[in-house]
Amino acid sequence: MIGKLFTIAKNTVFETLRQPIYFVIIVSALLLLLLAPAISMYTLDEDVKLLRELAFSTLFLAGLFISVFSAGGAVTEEIESGTITTVLSKPLPRPLFVVGKFFGLASAVTLSHYLLSAAMLMAVRHGVLERASDEPDWPVITVAATVFLLTVLISTLLNYFYEWQFSATAVVLGTILGSAGLLFLAFVDRNWQVNPSQNGFHLFDIYASTLLLFAVLIIAALAVMFSTRLNLVLTLLSCVGVFLVGLITDWLFGRFAEKYLWAKVGYILFPNFQTFWVSDAIYEKNQVPGDYLLIGLYYAVLYIVGILFLAVALFQNRQVGQNRQY
Repeated sequence: MIGKLFTIAKNTVFETLRQPIYFVIIVSALLLLLLAPAISMYTLDEDVKLLRELAFSTLFLAGLFISVFSAGGAVTEEIESGTITTVLSKPLPRPLFVVGKFFGLASAVTLSHYLLSAAMLMAVRHGVLERASDEPDWPVITVAATVFLLTVLISTLLNYFYEWQFSATAVVLGTILGSAGLLFLAFVDRNWQVNPSQNGFHLFDIYASTLLLFAVLIIAALAVMFSTRLNLVLTLLSCVGVFLVGLITDWLFGRFAEKYLWAKVGYILFPNFQTFWVSDAIYEKNQVPGDYLLIGLYYAVLYIVGILFLAVALFQNRQVGQNRQY
């Protein structure tokens, strides 16, 4: 049973990494993170705060779109093309299929989120050049350029000589090289001196990125659930709808929860994504305590488990194959 689950998850990861849209979204997010310091300089005394806002927003939106489009390719496409009948004829329990698809999708989403988080940490460390006299962070620029050039060069060579897919190879290789670059920058300050205490990285950014990952994994579970019944467009609209409602659950349901049953039910059913968004702490100069990560993890796990149960229930009586019904 565990072996089948691992096989489904592994195949889903490989399928997701090979999807062109997966690579396109990551590259687009990296470009936005590259431009974020320049965009943020046109504010008054709030440059670094806006930089963080832009970086966190890019992380979350990239995770949202990767989850939806990847789930569409991993679940919806298999159902609509009828290839799922081959998988389920092994025999393979349907709940195992759904859970395996989620774990595979979650792994691919986590990989992309980690890569973009590395780029985000470099962008925030470089900061905004508020004055003409400000010097760029040359260690960050050098490391980022080196990672980019090596990733493109090695991925191209592997594609040419061994026919490895360029996009999937570039994502995995970029993640490995980006990790090595972050490790180097953790010990080197802006002046190329070995000075870990002045490396420019902050736990706040790491905690914020981790909380956003929890939120993205909830979106991934929702994408898998909706994909068992809906096409790609409706899955995207449904996930965006839940996301938008989740941003205002306190205002929409929370203030009425003590008086009305419908509000209490809605407050429970819709995940509160404000739990994972710490932008208020940026402007109020507050820190995110480490214990809050455990609360966020517990909250996310509860919702993910509940969503997967619902996904299994929706997929149990879904007819697949040539005579499937919609």
